Amino acid sequence: MKSTALRIFSEGFRVFFLAAGLFAILSGLAWGTYLGVHTTGGLVTDLPYSMAPHFWHGHEMIFGFASATIGGFLLTAVPNWTGGSSAKPYFIGFVATLWLCGRLAMWWSASLPGWLVAVADLSFLPILIAQVAWQLTKRPKPQNVLFLVFLTLFWTANLLTHLDWNGVTKGTLGAGLYGGLLTVCALISVLGGRVTPAFTRNAMRRANEPEDTWPESFPMIEKAAIPMAILLPIPVLAGSPDWAAPLAIALGAMQFLRLTRWRPIWSMHQPILIALHAGLAMLGLGLILWGAAVLGIGSEVAALHILGIGAVGGMTLAVMSRAILGHSGRDLRASGPVALAYALIPVSAALRWGASELAGNWYLSMILLAAALWCLAFTLFVVSLWPALTGPRRKG
Repeated sequence: MKSTALRIFSEGFRVFFLAAGLFAILSGLAWGTYLGVHTTGGLVTDLPYSMAPHFWHGHEMIFGFASATIGGFLLTAVPNWTGGSSAKPYFIGFVATLWLCGRLAMWWSASLPGWLVAVADLSFLPILIAQVAWQLTKRPKPQNVLFLVFLTLFWTANLLTHLDWNGVTKGTLGAGLYGGLLTVCALISVLGGRVTPAFTRNAMRRANEPEDTWPESFPMIEKAAIPMAILLPIPVLAGSPDWAAPLAIALGAMQFLRLTRWRPIWSMHQPILIALHAGLAMLGLGLILWGAAVLGIGSEVAALHILGIGAVGGMTLAVMSRAILGHSGRDLRASGPVALAYALIPVSAALRWGASELAGNWYLSMILLAAALWCLAFTLFVVSLWPALTGPRRKG
Protein backbone atom coordinates (compact mmCIF):
# COMPACT_ATOMS: atom_id res chain seq x y z
CA MET A 1 0.00 0.00 0.00
CA LYS A 2 2.78 2.44 0.91
CA SER A 3 4.70 1.68 -2.27
CA THR A 4 1.56 2.26 -4.35
CA ALA A 5 0.96 5.63 -2.70
CA LEU A 6 4.56 6.67 -3.29
CA ARG A 7 4.32 5.57 -6.91
CA ILE A 8 1.18 7.62 -7.49
CA PHE A 9 3.01 10.77 -6.37
CA SER A 10 6.17 9.91 -8.28
CA GLU A 11 4.97 11.32 -11.61
CA GLY A 12 2.59 14.13 -12.43
CA PHE A 13 0.40 12.16 -14.81
CA ARG A 14 -0.34 9.50 -12.18
CA VAL A 15 -1.78 11.61 -9.40
CA PHE A 16 -3.43 14.31 -11.51
CA PHE A 17 -4.97 12.07 -14.17
CA LEU A 18 -6.26 9.80 -11.42
CA ALA A 19 -7.62 12.84 -9.56
CA ALA A 20 -9.21 14.16 -12.76
CA GLY A 21 -10.93 10.85 -13.45
CA LEU A 22 -12.22 10.42 -9.91
CA PHE A 23 -13.33 14.04 -9.69
CA ALA A 24 -15.17 13.75 -13.02
CA ILE A 25 -17.14 10.84 -11.57
CA LEU A 26 -17.85 12.37 -8.14
CA SER A 27 -18.77 15.83 -9.40
CA GLY A 28 -20.93 14.28 -12.12
CA LEU A 29 -22.74 12.17 -9.53
CA ALA A 30 -23.25 15.20 -7.27
CA TRP A 31 -24.72 17.24 -10.11
CA GLY A 32 -26.82 14.34 -11.36
CA THR A 33 -28.18 13.70 -7.85
CA TYR A 34 -29.16 17.34 -7.47
CA LEU A 35 -30.97 17.30 -10.82
CA GLY A 36 -32.52 13.92 -10.06
CA VAL A 37 -34.15 15.24 -6.90
CA HIS A 38 -35.66 18.09 -8.89
CA THR A 39 -36.80 15.71 -11.61
CA THR A 40 -38.85 13.77 -9.04
CA GLY A 41 -40.44 16.95 -7.73
CA GLY A 42 -38.17 17.38 -4.72
CA LEU A 43 -36.21 20.46 -3.67
CA VAL A 44 -32.64 20.61 -2.39
CA THR A 45 -32.16 23.61 -0.14
CA ASP A 46 -29.39 22.74 2.34
CA LEU A 47 -26.31 22.68 0.11
CA PRO A 48 -22.72 22.80 1.39
CA TYR A 49 -21.58 25.37 -1.17
CA SER A 50 -22.54 29.03 -1.14
CA MET A 51 -23.04 29.68 -4.85
CA ALA A 52 -25.98 28.61 -7.01
CA PRO A 53 -25.70 24.91 -7.91
CA HIS A 54 -25.27 25.50 -11.64
CA PHE A 55 -22.45 27.95 -10.94
CA TRP A 56 -20.73 25.43 -8.67
CA HIS A 57 -21.13 22.79 -11.38
CA GLY A 58 -19.73 25.03 -14.12
CA HIS A 59 -16.85 26.27 -12.01
CA GLU A 60 -15.76 22.83 -10.87
CA MET A 61 -15.90 21.30 -14.33
CA ILE A 62 -13.67 24.09 -15.65
CA PHE A 63 -11.37 24.97 -12.77
CA GLY A 64 -11.54 21.64 -10.97
CA PHE A 65 -11.59 18.88 -13.58
CA ALA A 66 -9.85 20.70 -16.43
CA SER A 67 -7.13 22.19 -14.20
CA ALA A 68 -6.22 18.68 -12.96
CA THR A 69 -5.80 17.44 -16.54
CA ILE A 70 -3.69 20.48 -17.43
CA GLY A 71 -1.51 20.00 -14.35
CA GLY A 72 -0.92 16.34 -15.07
CA PHE A 73 -0.13 16.99 -18.71
CA LEU A 74 2.33 19.83 -18.15
CA LEU A 75 4.15 18.19 -15.24
CA THR A 76 4.71 15.20 -17.54
CA ALA A 77 5.28 16.86 -20.91
CA VAL A 78 7.45 19.87 -20.06
CA PRO A 79 10.44 17.79 -18.81
CA ASN A 80 10.29 15.89 -22.11
CA TRP A 81 10.22 19.14 -24.07
CA THR A 82 13.20 20.62 -22.23
CA GLY A 83 15.23 17.49 -21.53
CA GLY A 84 15.19 18.37 -17.84
CA SER A 85 14.32 16.32 -14.80
CA SER A 86 10.76 15.75 -13.66
CA ALA A 87 9.34 17.37 -10.54
CA LYS A 88 10.17 15.67 -7.28
CA PRO A 89 7.49 13.54 -5.59
CA TYR A 90 7.22 15.94 -2.63
CA PHE A 91 6.50 18.82 -5.02
CA ILE A 92 3.93 16.78 -6.93
CA GLY A 93 2.29 15.88 -3.63
CA PHE A 94 2.31 19.55 -2.59
CA VAL A 95 0.60 20.88 -5.74
CA ALA A 96 -1.85 17.97 -5.72
CA THR A 97 -2.76 18.93 -2.14
CA LEU A 98 -3.32 22.53 -3.24
CA TRP A 99 -5.64 21.35 -6.00
CA LEU A 100 -7.56 19.16 -3.55
CA CYS A 101 -7.84 22.00 -1.01
CA GLY A 102 -9.42 24.12 -3.72
CA ARG A 103 -12.02 21.45 -4.41
CA LEU A 104 -12.83 20.98 -0.72
CA ALA A 105 -13.05 24.72 -0.16
CA MET A 106 -15.46 25.12 -3.06
CA TRP A 107 -17.62 22.24 -1.81
CA TRP A 108 -17.78 23.58 1.75
CA SER A 109 -17.84 27.26 0.73
CA ALA A 110 -21.08 27.93 2.61
CA SER A 111 -19.22 27.29 5.88
CA LEU A 112 -16.03 29.21 5.03
CA PRO A 113 -15.15 32.89 4.57
CA GLY A 114 -15.25 33.87 0.92
CA TRP A 115 -11.66 35.12 0.93
CA LEU A 116 -10.43 31.78 2.30
CA VAL A 117 -12.27 29.88 -0.45
CA ALA A 118 -10.69 32.17 -3.02
CA VAL A 119 -7.18 31.73 -1.61
CA ALA A 120 -7.56 27.95 -1.46
CA ASP A 121 -8.88 27.69 -5.00
CA LEU A 122 -6.48 30.21 -6.57
CA SER A 123 -3.27 28.82 -5.04
CA PHE A 124 -2.76 25.82 -7.30
CA LEU A 125 -2.16 27.46 -10.67
CA PRO A 126 0.49 30.04 -9.61
CA ILE A 127 2.67 27.24 -8.20
CA LEU A 128 2.16 25.21 -11.38
CA ILE A 129 3.00 28.26 -13.51
CA ALA A 130 6.20 28.86 -11.52
CA GLN A 131 7.26 25.23 -11.92
CA VAL A 132 6.58 25.19 -15.67
CA ALA A 133 8.35 28.54 -16.14
CA TRP A 134 11.40 27.31 -14.23
CA GLN A 135 11.60 24.14 -16.31
CA LEU A 136 11.17 26.07 -19.56
CA THR A 137 14.16 28.29 -18.79
CA LYS A 138 16.35 25.32 -19.76
CA ARG A 139 14.98 25.35 -23.29
CA PRO A 140 12.61 28.31 -23.72
CA LYS A 141 11.11 27.58 -27.13
CA PRO A 142 8.32 30.04 -28.02
CA GLN A 143 5.84 27.25 -28.83
CA ASN A 144 6.28 25.90 -25.30
CA VAL A 145 6.42 29.26 -23.47
CA LEU A 146 3.01 29.86 -25.06
CA PHE A 147 1.45 27.57 -22.46
CA LEU A 148 2.38 30.07 -19.74
CA VAL A 149 0.11 32.57 -21.49
CA PHE A 150 -2.79 30.13 -21.41
CA LEU A 151 -2.19 29.30 -17.75
CA THR A 152 -2.16 33.01 -16.86
CA LEU A 153 -5.41 33.63 -18.74
CA PHE A 154 -6.93 30.58 -17.06
CA TRP A 155 -5.97 31.79 -13.58
CA THR A 156 -7.29 35.28 -14.39
CA ALA A 157 -10.62 33.76 -15.39
CA ASN A 158 -10.86 31.95 -12.05
CA LEU A 159 -9.93 35.14 -10.22
CA LEU A 160 -12.85 36.93 -11.87
CA THR A 161 -15.30 34.35 -10.53
CA HIS A 162 -14.06 34.78 -6.96
CA LEU A 163 -14.00 38.56 -7.17
CA ASP A 164 -17.67 38.46 -8.11
CA TRP A 165 -18.57 35.96 -5.36
CA ASN A 166 -16.77 38.12 -2.79
CA GLY A 167 -18.55 41.29 -3.89
CA VAL A 168 -15.38 43.00 -5.13
CA THR A 169 -16.72 43.23 -8.68
CA LYS A 170 -20.12 42.95 -10.28
CA GLY A 171 -20.89 40.91 -13.37
CA THR A 172 -17.51 39.20 -13.74
CA LEU A 173 -18.76 35.71 -12.83
CA GLY A 174 -19.97 34.93 -16.33
CA ALA A 175 -16.83 36.39 -17.86
CA GLY A 176 -14.72 34.19 -15.62
CA LEU A 177 -16.64 30.97 -16.30
CA TYR A 178 -16.95 31.48 -20.05
CA GLY A 179 -13.43 32.87 -20.35
CA GLY A 180 -12.03 29.90 -18.43
CA LEU A 181 -13.77 27.41 -20.69
CA LEU A 182 -12.67 29.21 -23.85
CA THR A 183 -9.09 29.35 -22.56
CA VAL A 184 -9.10 25.57 -22.16
CA CYS A 185 -10.57 25.26 -25.65
CA ALA A 186 -7.86 27.53 -27.03
CA LEU A 187 -5.21 25.41 -25.34
CA ILE A 188 -6.79 22.28 -26.86
CA SER A 189 -6.69 23.90 -30.30
CA VAL A 190 -2.95 24.50 -29.99
CA LEU A 191 -2.10 21.21 -28.31
CA GLY A 192 -4.42 19.21 -30.57
CA GLY A 193 -2.75 20.84 -33.56
CA ARG A 194 0.50 19.31 -32.38
CA VAL A 195 -0.37 15.86 -31.15
CA THR A 196 -3.18 14.79 -33.48
CA PRO A 197 -1.23 14.86 -36.77
CA ALA A 198 1.98 13.76 -35.03
CA PHE A 199 0.42 10.72 -33.37
CA THR A 200 -1.45 9.82 -36.56
CA ARG A 201 1.74 10.14 -38.59
CA ASN A 202 3.62 7.92 -36.16
CA ALA A 203 0.91 5.28 -36.34
CA MET A 204 0.91 5.35 -40.13
CA ARG A 205 4.69 5.03 -40.15
CA ARG A 206 4.49 1.99 -37.89
CA ALA A 207 1.86 0.52 -40.21
CA ASN A 208 4.22 1.04 -43.20
CA GLU A 209 1.82 3.38 -44.94
CA PRO A 210 3.36 5.33 -47.87
CA GLU A 211 4.84 8.63 -46.77
CA ASP A 212 2.77 10.61 -49.26
CA THR A 213 -0.37 9.51 -47.39
CA TRP A 214 0.75 10.81 -44.00
CA PRO A 215 -0.99 13.81 -42.37
CA GLU A 216 -0.14 17.23 -43.70
CA SER A 217 -1.04 20.71 -42.56
CA PHE A 218 -2.07 23.97 -44.18
CA PRO A 219 0.85 26.24 -43.21
CA MET A 220 -1.25 29.41 -43.37
CA ILE A 221 -3.96 27.91 -41.18
CA GLU A 222 -1.47 26.69 -38.59
CA LYS A 223 0.18 30.12 -38.43
CA ALA A 224 -3.18 31.84 -38.02
CA ALA A 225 -4.68 29.34 -35.55
CA ILE A 226 -2.23 30.04 -32.73
CA PRO A 227 -2.73 33.84 -32.42
CA MET A 228 -6.47 33.36 -32.89
CA ALA A 229 -6.51 30.83 -30.06
CA ILE A 230 -4.64 33.24 -27.78
CA LEU A 231 -7.03 36.08 -28.60
CA LEU A 232 -10.23 34.01 -28.27
CA PRO A 233 -10.80 34.26 -24.47
CA ILE A 234 -9.55 37.83 -24.07
CA PRO A 235 -12.72 39.70 -25.20
CA VAL A 236 -14.81 37.40 -23.02
CA LEU A 237 -12.61 38.05 -19.98
CA ALA A 238 -12.91 41.77 -20.74
CA GLY A 239 -16.70 41.52 -20.74
CA SER A 240 -17.20 41.84 -24.51
CA PRO A 241 -18.16 38.35 -25.80
CA ASP A 242 -19.61 39.81 -29.00
CA TRP A 243 -16.07 40.54 -30.15
CA ALA A 244 -15.12 36.90 -29.63
CA ALA A 245 -18.04 35.42 -31.62
CA PRO A 246 -16.62 35.88 -35.15
CA LEU A 247 -13.23 34.72 -33.89
CA ALA A 248 -14.78 31.56 -32.41
CA ILE A 249 -16.60 30.77 -35.66
CA ALA A 250 -13.42 31.24 -37.70
CA LEU A 251 -11.31 29.17 -35.31
CA GLY A 252 -13.98 26.47 -35.27
CA ALA A 253 -13.99 26.28 -39.06
CA MET A 254 -10.21 25.98 -39.00
CA GLN A 255 -10.45 22.83 -36.87
CA PHE A 256 -12.46 21.11 -39.60
CA LEU A 257 -10.08 22.30 -42.32
CA ARG A 258 -7.18 20.91 -40.31
CA LEU A 259 -8.87 17.55 -39.87
CA THR A 260 -9.39 17.12 -43.61
CA ARG A 261 -5.60 16.80 -43.98
CA TRP A 262 -4.91 14.68 -40.89
CA ARG A 263 -6.30 11.35 -42.14
CA PRO A 264 -9.28 10.88 -39.80
CA ILE A 265 -10.69 8.11 -42.03
CA TRP A 266 -7.49 6.07 -41.72
CA SER A 267 -7.61 6.57 -37.94
CA MET A 268 -11.08 5.06 -37.62
CA HIS A 269 -9.74 1.60 -36.84
CA GLN A 270 -7.62 2.89 -33.93
CA PRO A 271 -9.81 4.22 -31.09
CA ILE A 272 -6.93 6.00 -29.37
CA LEU A 273 -6.36 8.03 -32.55
CA ILE A 274 -9.93 8.66 -33.64
CA ALA A 275 -10.69 9.96 -30.14
CA LEU A 276 -8.23 12.79 -30.78
CA HIS A 277 -9.82 13.59 -34.13
CA ALA A 278 -13.29 13.45 -32.57
CA GLY A 279 -12.21 15.80 -29.79
CA LEU A 280 -11.02 18.39 -32.31
CA ALA A 281 -14.20 17.95 -34.34
CA MET A 282 -16.29 18.62 -31.24
CA LEU A 283 -14.11 21.67 -30.56
CA GLY A 284 -14.75 23.01 -34.04
CA LEU A 285 -18.48 22.35 -33.81
CA GLY A 286 -18.74 23.84 -30.33
CA LEU A 287 -16.88 27.02 -31.26
CA ILE A 288 -19.08 27.56 -34.30
CA LEU A 289 -22.27 26.94 -32.31
CA TRP A 290 -21.13 29.21 -29.47
CA GLY A 291 -20.17 32.02 -31.84
CA ALA A 292 -23.53 31.72 -33.58
CA ALA A 293 -25.37 31.69 -30.24
CA VAL A 294 -23.65 34.90 -29.11
CA LEU A 295 -24.85 36.44 -32.36
CA GLY A 296 -28.41 35.30 -31.61
CA ILE A 297 -28.61 31.93 -33.38
CA GLY A 298 -29.19 28.90 -31.18
CA SER A 299 -28.77 28.20 -27.47
CA GLU A 300 -25.56 29.41 -25.84
CA VAL A 301 -25.89 26.91 -23.00
CA ALA A 302 -26.19 24.06 -25.51
CA ALA A 303 -23.08 25.23 -27.37
CA LEU A 304 -21.09 25.58 -24.15
CA HIS A 305 -21.81 21.94 -23.32
CA ILE A 306 -20.60 20.78 -26.73
CA LEU A 307 -17.35 22.51 -25.78
CA GLY A 308 -17.31 21.37 -22.15
CA ILE A 309 -18.37 17.75 -22.57
CA GLY A 310 -17.43 17.01 -26.16
CA ALA A 311 -14.23 19.01 -26.68
CA VAL A 312 -12.74 19.30 -23.18
CA GLY A 313 -14.06 15.97 -21.90
CA GLY A 314 -13.33 14.07 -25.10
CA MET A 315 -9.89 15.51 -25.78
CA THR A 316 -8.67 15.19 -22.21
CA LEU A 317 -9.89 11.59 -22.05
CA ALA A 318 -7.97 10.78 -25.23
CA VAL A 319 -4.77 12.59 -24.21
CA MET A 320 -4.80 11.27 -20.65
CA SER A 321 -5.31 7.65 -21.65
CA ARG A 322 -2.58 7.79 -24.29
CA ALA A 323 -0.14 9.46 -21.90
CA ILE A 324 -0.88 6.92 -19.17
CA LEU A 325 -0.24 3.99 -21.51
CA GLY A 326 2.90 5.49 -22.99
CA HIS A 327 4.50 6.66 -19.74
CA SER A 328 3.72 3.40 -17.95
CA GLY A 329 5.44 1.33 -20.64
CA ARG A 330 2.29 -0.17 -22.12
CA ASP A 331 1.17 -0.58 -25.72
CA LEU A 332 -0.48 2.51 -27.19
CA ARG A 333 -3.71 0.64 -27.76
CA ALA A 334 -6.99 1.45 -26.03
CA SER A 335 -8.75 -1.46 -24.37
CA GLY A 336 -12.41 -2.17 -25.12
CA PRO A 337 -13.71 -0.32 -22.02
CA VAL A 338 -11.56 2.73 -22.76
CA ALA A 339 -12.70 2.72 -26.40
CA LEU A 340 -16.29 2.61 -25.15
CA ALA A 341 -15.52 5.58 -22.89
CA TYR A 342 -14.33 7.52 -25.95
CA ALA A 343 -17.65 6.78 -27.69
CA LEU A 344 -19.81 7.76 -24.72
CA ILE A 345 -18.48 11.31 -24.49
CA PRO A 346 -19.85 12.65 -27.82
CA VAL A 347 -23.17 10.90 -27.09
CA SER A 348 -23.30 12.66 -23.71
CA ALA A 349 -22.51 15.97 -25.41
CA ALA A 350 -25.22 15.44 -28.02
CA LEU A 351 -27.80 14.64 -25.35
CA ARG A 352 -26.90 17.74 -23.33
CA TRP A 353 -27.05 19.87 -26.47
CA GLY A 354 -30.43 18.41 -27.36
CA ALA A 355 -31.77 19.10 -23.87
CA SER A 356 -31.16 22.84 -24.25
CA GLU A 357 -32.05 23.13 -27.91
CA LEU A 358 -35.15 20.92 -27.86
CA ALA A 359 -36.23 21.52 -24.24
CA GLY A 360 -39.79 20.27 -23.68
CA ASN A 361 -40.76 17.56 -21.22
CA TRP A 362 -37.56 15.59 -21.86
CA TYR A 363 -35.24 18.38 -20.71
CA LEU A 364 -34.21 17.04 -17.29
CA SER A 365 -34.29 13.41 -18.43
CA MET A 366 -31.85 14.14 -21.23
CA ILE A 367 -29.54 16.04 -18.88
CA LEU A 368 -29.62 13.17 -16.40
CA LEU A 369 -28.79 10.66 -19.11
CA ALA A 370 -25.95 12.88 -20.34
CA ALA A 371 -24.57 13.07 -16.79
CA ALA A 372 -24.87 9.30 -16.39
CA LEU A 373 -22.95 8.65 -19.61
CA TRP A 374 -20.26 11.12 -18.52
CA CYS A 375 -19.86 9.32 -15.20
CA LEU A 376 -19.83 5.92 -16.91
CA ALA A 377 -17.15 7.05 -19.38
CA PHE A 378 -14.80 8.19 -16.63
CA THR A 379 -15.56 5.15 -14.50
CA LEU A 380 -14.43 2.97 -17.41
CA PHE A 381 -11.35 5.17 -17.75
CA VAL A 382 -10.36 4.93 -14.06
CA VAL A 383 -11.10 1.21 -13.66
CA SER A 384 -9.39 0.17 -16.90
CA LEU A 385 -6.27 2.29 -16.41
CA TRP A 386 -5.99 1.84 -12.64
CA PRO A 387 -3.19 -0.77 -13.01
CA ALA A 388 -1.22 1.58 -15.28
CA LEU A 389 -1.76 4.56 -12.96
CA THR A 390 -0.88 2.79 -9.74
CA GLY A 391 1.36 -0.07 -10.85
CA PRO A 392 5.06 -0.08 -11.76
CA ARG A 393 6.21 0.89 -15.20
CA ARG A 394 6.62 -2.08 -17.50
CA LYS A 395 10.10 -2.71 -18.76
CA GLY A 396 10.99 -3.10 -22.41
